[in-house]
Amino acid sequence: MHQRDLKKEGTQRAYSMFTVKALQEDQRVITGIATTPEPDRYGDVVEPKGAQFKLPIPLLWQHKRDQPIGHVIDAKVTDKGIEVTCQIAKIDEPGNLKDRLDEAWQSIKHGLVRAFSIGFDPIEYAQIKDSWSYHFLEWDWLELSAVTLPANADCDIQTVKSIDTKTRAALGQSRPAVARLDSTPAGATAKTTPQSKGTTMKTLREQIEAFVAKQTAAKARMEELMTKAAEEGVTLDSEKADEYDTLEAEVKEIDKHISRLKSLEAIQVAKGAPATVQTGTEPGAVQIRAGAVVKVEDTLEKGVAFARFAKCLAAAKGSRSEALEIAKAKYPDMTKLHTILKAAVAAGTTTDANWAGNLVEYNLFAGDFIDYLRPQTIIGKFGQNGIPGLFQVPFNIEIPRQTSGGSAYWVGQGKAKPLTKFAFDRVQLGWAKLANIAVLTDEIVRFSNPAADILVRNALAAAIIEKADNDFVNPSVASVANVSPASLTFGLSPVQASGVDADAVRADVGALMKKFIDANLALTSGVWIMPAVTAMRLSLMRNALGQKEFPDINLTGGRFEGLPVIVSQYVPNSVSAARSWC
Repeated sequence: MHQRDLKKEGTQRAYSMFTVKALQEDQRVITGIATTPEPDRYGDVVEPKGAQFKLPIPLLWQHKRDQPIGHVIDAKVTDKGIEVTCQIAKIDEPGNLKDRLDEAWQSIKHGLVRAFSIGFDPIEYAQIKDSWSYHFLEWDWLELSAVTLPANADCDIQTVKSIDTKTRAALGQSRPAVARLDSTPAGATAKTTPQSKGTTMKTLREQIEAFVAKQTAAKARMEELMTKAAEEGVTLDSEKADEYDTLEAEVKEIDKHISRLKSLEAIQVAKGAPATVQTGTEPGAVQIRAGAVVKVEDTLEKGVAFARFAKCLAAAKGSRSEALEIAKAKYPDMTKLHTILKAAVAAGTTTDANWAGNLVEYNLFAGDFIDYLRPQTIIGKFGQNGIPGLFQVPFNIEIPRQTSGGSAYWVGQGKAKPLTKFAFDRVQLGWAKLANIAVLTDEIVRFSNPAADILVRNALAAAIIEKADNDFVNPSVASVANVSPASLTFGLSPVQASGVDADAVRADVGALMKKFIDANLALTSGVWIMPAVTAMRLSLMRNALGQKEFPDINLTGGRFEGLPVIVSQYVPNSVSAARSWC
């Protein structure tokens, strides 16, 4: 036996039996139990009161997402399970859809398919002690399926009955004729049958959205009626005129009702009331959490999330299961950390609606650390704060590189154009990996304190920043095949320093720039890269009057002789290296 990997399994399923007790061919309505708190044949327990859903829920055939057969139109949560009412669609138009719907209904009617199965995504769950099974405490209900083979035999569909008009309206089914209720315009002010106990009411925001959609549909129908009449060059007949007037009155009433709902919503917001979902008073009435409580994780500094991940693994000595328990104890609200510690990343498949969704949390953590790391490196400073960006090229592709500029010529009318000479070579940037091992004490690893998290983050980043900056500009770093690239200055002829005073510095700068000018290469995108100590010495140079020799440079960068400066404490500062850092 091996431990189940919930992330690899994707959408979870739990099964239940149903029994058809009564039939009515016209409406195809069935009722029963979707899930119970009893263990299924996998040993898993799906807590009914942990369901989060919004009606209607898709009703599928054998868990096939491309084969819907109807909707769950009502669901009530009780201590014993979730009672559901479903309607299987019925159409008269011949084709594959009609055949599938008829097959599903006949299979259920004759007892060939006698099981329900819920499809859900786990939100909160715990492993059942001394087993590989799980207790799902909270879950997002995605779909309900009619299936042949059940895993939980404690549930049953109890009745098949006629569906009422109100339920049909909830499914978006409407009568073609125009109707009036109690001689008042249909719409927001029409009298409706009071809801029975346990019926789920929509939130204010959901009501507003529903009425806006209804109003939009009414306006579209009004426009359609008038457009058709204009195309035919006729006026509306009595039936269409009645329909248009009814729609017009409905639009006005909906406007008034939406205004009332928005006013009530504003009052609730002002009071600080949560946008809860109204439910009936009957015990076990549906409790839908959508819009009621929103958990927002604390905003952490860049790289801290990754540091916590590393801390939990280090404290558990590499054991992911122990690391997960440590993470839950230290950071109980950090659900993303819990997710990536639960299991390895599952492979993406084209049959998964959330294709490669498991990679998201890993990418967030890795990207979080890289976002912290990159701006502190020399490479990461290019393209920021007025510093020109580097030319980006793909990996493992040979790119031509210009090593000298060309020349332009005046050409007389009808004369031949001289050939411009350029010099090129080819360069290829291969894949390379930079890694380090950070030494951390047990106290820091096990201490769940923000300051400790930052210490771990900084320790993980420091060695990488040092190695990246040093090898980027150190002229002694040569390439190693399939391991590491050469430095930017490897193989270049350095400009020998002529002295240490300001006049010598200016002379050396002139000699260095002359190399570019002689090669006909523009310096407009040039950047100085120097160690912090060199930037400090240049900023401290004074003339005989006490004025700064180079007023635009400072310890952290600035500009030197018209070009921006990148400062790194990890740029080599030896005599030989210092001659080639510009």
